[in-house]
Amino acid sequence: MLSLSSESLSFANGSFRDRDARVFHHEQHVLRALSARSLANWECVSSKRFWKEAIQNESIVATHRVPEFDSLVASSGFVAALEHRRLRLLTWPWEWCFSMLKDAALLQLQLMKGALAEDCILKDATPLNFQFQGSRVLLMDTASIERLMPGEAWDGYRQFCQQFLFPLMLQAWKNVAFQPWLRGSAEGVPVADFARMLSWRDLLRPGAFTHVWLHAILQRQSKHQPVRTSLESSGFERAMIQKNVDGLIGIVQKLRWSPAGSTWADYNVASSHVAHDSVVKERFVRDVCMSLNPSTVWDMGCNQGRYSRIAADCGAQVVAMDADHLTIDQLYCRLRDERNSKITPIVYNLADPSPSIGWNGNERPTLEARSKPDLVLCLALIHHLVIGSNLLLSDVMRWLRKLNATVVFEWVDRSDPLVAQLLQNRRDVFEDYSSQHFLQCAESQFRVVRSERLSETRELFLLQPR
Repeated sequence: MLSLSSESLSFANGSFRDRDARVFHHEQHVLRALSARSLANWECVSSKRFWKEAIQNESIVATHRVPEFDSLVASSGFVAALEHRRLRLLTWPWEWCFSMLKDAALLQLQLMKGALAEDCILKDATPLNFQFQGSRVLLMDTASIERLMPGEAWDGYRQFCQQFLFPLMLQAWKNVAFQPWLRGSAEGVPVADFARMLSWRDLLRPGAFTHVWLHAILQRQSKHQPVRTSLESSGFERAMIQKNVDGLIGIVQKLRWSPAGSTWADYNVASSHVAHDSVVKERFVRDVCMSLNPSTVWDMGCNQGRYSRIAADCGAQVVAMDADHLTIDQLYCRLRDERNSKITPIVYNLADPSPSIGWNGNERPTLEARSKPDLVLCLALIHHLVIGSNLLLSDVMRWLRKLNATVVFEWVDRSDPLVAQLLQNRRDVFEDYSSQHFLQCAESQFRVVRSERLSETRELFLLQPR
């Protein structure tokens, strides 16, 4: 009988949902404790051709058996241990752009297709099982692949629809951001809710009739007869699952998000001051990166990734974050086409960041708990945080100091044209937004190592935490 106690091992907060295969850390190792049932699945799955090809293609995180840790996991009732390659960064699906979620959905389905051909199946279908390392997506929950039992249904179908398919359809068909839905509920977009969002014309779209409307009807009927019982009594076979997966691949591939545009997607081209300042800023950022040789860099308000690329060229792993969805989607697609493994883009609003959520408030931790930057790029951002998002300048500077990293900071004075644009049609209550107050706040938290004037209204600072 498997003991679920975690008193002997310190299991990862988000791994408890699979009782048979729990993740924990030991020294520098990322390990997965297996029950006897999960070990049998591992021995079967890891011998299959699709698994070996996926490992070779880096579509699945590198994983191997470590018998020397079997005695360590035995104290918690498990029988064996696997070791996974340590991932540099964890991101959550509500931090992804449309193309990232779409690529993860397609990988889920392609792995399903390969598994089914060799009598295996991915029992789960949540984007939380996937991660991005740079622009490459991979499956990290290796225990979600199991042997396919005769007559078994695909338990993950509803999960795939609610956490992959419906969010993608919502973005592609209605231009409604999916991130708040995935952040707001661990279950994703409920089928009944999504069905109510669609018009009669939407039912003519590929996949809407089968995967939304009929799915909603089946779910209502399942209150009287469980869907699993109904399927098994009808002789549910592997071929039916394969046909469903093939159909879903075609539907997902055709989904396109075509927004009219955004202010920041064309920022580098449309803004004259960007071209004017970029040469000095690029040289400044490159000098700092070459002298510090940072391992991890956060580029806040990264836009098209101009300065993220400089940091990556200097050897850093970069988290490129911006609140503008279209900007991040365009950046991700370029990085993916380049096979860039250094820069991981995320849709991230610093004024409304991803909280620590899930069971007990810590199943999915904050970005600060997942990544520790050595260098932070905070360029042409402060006026958006203070004036655009109503944050206090002193609070922003204190938060930057809490990151305990070197900061390249661009101060934008209130006389700058873009600050004046932010203040249009609103009352100016931002007495704290001044060059004098900025310097007071900066010098109370950091040492000003270096500064360089960009223009009459903009200045670069190199800040070291005190």
